Amino acid sequence: MPGKIHVQTTINGASTEFLCEARQSLLEVLRDVLEMTGTKEGCNDGNCGACSVIVDGRVVDSCLVLGVEAQGKKITTIEGVASPDKLHPVQQAFLENAALQCGICTPGFIVASKALLEKEPNADEGRIRHWLAGNLCRCTGYDKIVRAVMDAGQRMKAKR
Repeated sequence: MPGKIHVQTTINGASTEFLCEARQSLLEVLRDVLEMTGTKEGCNDGNCGACSVIVDGRVVDSCLVLGVEAQGKKITTIEGVASPDKLHPVQQAFLENAALQCGICTPGFIVASKALLEKEPNADEGRIRHWLAGNLCRCTGYDKIVRAVMDAGQRMKAKR
């Protein structure tokens, strides 16, 4: 395939190779090339956070990262958050706290929240609101989401 670049990366713990055009975003590669549609396209300009993924431990908007930049990186998408037998505590807390509605923003919020709680397990409400400021929800408002993240933090601390 002329014009395509071979990329080797790790996605959700699995060694992954793909071909992409130099102009393709990581979001396009995830959704269109690898058929991992859990990561959502929102604004496609880095303002809504719907496409949030974790690259080498850092939350990024995958619409602003080129697919070729995934070379050699470790990427976690929403598909990699849960274990095969159960939901991640953040996912379970979102479910139990009704912190979701249409579902477009939910994967980005969950990925970003997971990253926060792994770095700052004692994050308070203010820190959670600040951390999630790059993720927008147009349906539920933010109180249920923040309560879910606080709940997930408590659950994760209890397991340690």
